[in-house]
Amino acid sequence: MDSALFLEKLILIVVILAITLVMALYFTFGERKIAAFFQDRLGPNRVGPFGLLQPFADGGKLLFKEEIIPKNAEKWLFILGPGIAMIVATITSAVIPWGTSLPIFGRNVQLQVADVNIGVLYIMGIVSIGVYGIMIGGWASNNKYSLYGAIRASAQMISYELSMGLALIAVVMMSGTLSLREMVEQQAGLNWNVWYQPLGFILFLTCALAECNRAPFDLAECETELIGGYHVEYSSMKLGFYLFSEYINMFISSAVMACVYFGGYNFPGMHLISDPMILGLAQVAVMFAKIFFFVFLFMWIRWTLPRFRYDQLMRLGWKAMIPLALLNMLATGAVSLFNTHGF
Repeated sequence: MDSALFLEKLILIVVILAITLVMALYFTFGERKIAAFFQDRLGPNRVGPFGLLQPFADGGKLLFKEEIIPKNAEKWLFILGPGIAMIVATITSAVIPWGTSLPIFGRNVQLQVADVNIGVLYIMGIVSIGVYGIMIGGWASNNKYSLYGAIRASAQMISYELSMGLALIAVVMMSGTLSLREMVEQQAGLNWNVWYQPLGFILFLTCALAECNRAPFDLAECETELIGGYHVEYSSMKLGFYLFSEYINMFISSAVMACVYFGGYNFPGMHLISDPMILGLAQVAVMFAKIFFFVFLFMWIRWTLPRFRYDQLMRLGWKAMIPLALLNMLATGAVSLFNTHGF
């Protein structure tokens, strides 16, 4: 790799990381405003014009609060837990194609950090590591409530990862590639995978809610039973890391759904735009519009549906989601075989 390409990738990583962190900040603000809308109240509106500086006030509060580590906690693991959660959440974005390219300073900059041909496997592998951040943090706290939350979270995430993987396998069978960029390119115009995989999309969306510990799947941190769950002993920015990682995971899950099922940066009439700068910016805008729609859907579901009981959550994962995902995969294989060879 030449030095110019290395610098280009490094700048792209920094830009995507900065955008991801700012998004995580403002998703907290957006969620509070959306919750206020559903509950017929105003929400945060005092800090800055229309309350737009509220996320920075919240971040500053977390940054300057007193740092408390329980006396009997495993100190280094207690510190490591939120670090793992945050790192895993951020590095998943490396294989997301945000657009094709942008002409900047005479260079054609690809809007993807790494176009690896196993992008789907990379995402599933990184997601599977995320459970360690929660499990280590809950166990290292030396608190029975946090341990209960960590056990719940690990069982939940492992269960729903199976259904998520099976739902993705059906799309891989249909598209014939593991590369996210190739999947997006195959969905030019309105030829989106969701038309062919509606059940797979519903399964993936449900699993994404469970993987992000979002209501109605937030059994790992429900206050009524576990007084906060796996992060009950955390304070200051360690707690902030856990909270930010949840919103970053939601952002990345929305980006993956946009790429796999809704054409990513593709939109009708895209081929009519001849200016590469306008085309690149339009692709990024369309991609983020789709992501924001799914983020709104995540928040809508949270403030609409009641929480499951834990036995209902596990029954749904093992007795409903996995059989449906297997059925969807078998049906996809049968249709692909018929299209290839006929009867």
